[in-house]
Amino acid sequence: MSDEPADDRDAESPEESRDDPDIEGPDETRGDLDERPLAPDDAAESDPDPDTGSSATDGAASPNLETDGEGVVGDPHTPEQPYPDPDDDIGGLSTPPDDEEMPLADHIEEMVLRLAVVLLFGAGGTAIGLLWASNAIEFIWFNVFPYDAGEVPPPHVYNPLELWLTRIKISSLLGIMIALPAFVYECYLFMRPGLYPNERKYYLAAVPTSVVLGAIGMLFSYVLVLPILFRYFTYYAEGSAEIAYALGDTFNLIITLMGFLAIVFQIPLFIMLAIMMGVTTRRWLAQKRLYFWAGFAGLSFMFTLDPTGMAPILVAVTMILLFEGTLFVLKWVGRE
Repeated sequence: MSDEPADDRDAESPEESRDDPDIEGPDETRGDLDERPLAPDDAAESDPDPDTGSSATDGAASPNLETDGEGVVGDPHTPEQPYPDPDDDIGGLSTPPDDEEMPLADHIEEMVLRLAVVLLFGAGGTAIGLLWASNAIEFIWFNVFPYDAGEVPPPHVYNPLELWLTRIKISSLLGIMIALPAFVYECYLFMRPGLYPNERKYYLAAVPTSVVLGAIGMLFSYVLVLPILFRYFTYYAEGSAEIAYALGDTFNLIITLMGFLAIVFQIPLFIMLAIMMGVTTRRWLAQKRLYFWAGFAGLSFMFTLDPTGMAPILVAVTMILLFEGTLFVLKWVGRE
């Protein structure tokens, strides 16, 4: 048997065989396999993603994301979701149909214009009332004092303009009667874009109700409060001084009480509107009643010009009775 190898290729070392490119071997066979085109399924599983450098298999676990070198900035496969329209229903909540945003300056301008309309109605009512002001002064004077028809003390005038100023003041009561429903209606127009249809219905119904309540307040003052008040004044001063009622000062008190009670009698209307619109509840008002009583007393002593304290007490009691009466009616009808 010969010592020389039968084939020169058998004598080469394994490293020389792998380094020689001209020699065919197992590596060349693997190269041919690598150069074969892959099936579509194979390509989908093995081709790396050009953006991320990872295979599609890895992309199945984590979506392809664009980065700026610091963090994810977007997902090309997920379109950006737009913000919802403010008029759309969101989470079960809806906005009023005419609700829209306005600059603060426009709101203030609109509020001033509507207040000017209310003042215009009040001035018109006062001007109409001047036609019957003298008759109204005579009628009120002879019915509020606790005397018989022939014993009522005559009014005293202490300055030249006192009679005319008193006529204007007594005419302003008619102006208040006309301005109250105008005020409620202008408030409705101002808040209308932010109101739901059922709330608009409540506000429109409140306009004639405001007129009726204002008239009841003035009548209540004329029939009950003023006679009690002047009876107290008369017997308080009787025997110690001769009573001489000044026309201007007397009607200042009369007009203040009648006008203030016309506004006070709007309390049931405001409470009903607040509860129907969901601003508050009867239960909450009942729990905070002491705070409301204190507020009513403060307003009475602030706006009722009577140093004896009798007029503010009567007005405060009236406000509290209106408040509690409204809560009682709401509880009776089952409105919590």
